[in-house]
Amino acid sequence: MFLTRLVCLALTLYQIALFGRIVLSWFPTQPGSGLASVQSVLWRVTEPVLGPLRRTIPALQLGGLALDLSPILVLIAIRILQGILC
Repeated sequence: MFLTRLVCLALTLYQIALFGRIVLSWFPTQPGSGLASVQSVLWRVTEPVLGPLRRTIPALQLGGLALDLSPILVLIAIRILQGILC
């Protein structure tokens, strides 16, 4: 029971970090700023999961844009795990 709650909390915190990374990726940041520090922490927390997935699944090409599907897939996987465990 305690372990399940701990895993559920970790999944929720990771989901928040992932959302933060997604939102901050839309805005340019100045190196050395407080926002850049937050962005760096979020990148270090989320990249170990997103990096291998990104290398496995190519970005979806939309004309001149590329949509990285890895955060979407990780969010879906988290929701499935939360549905099973929490």
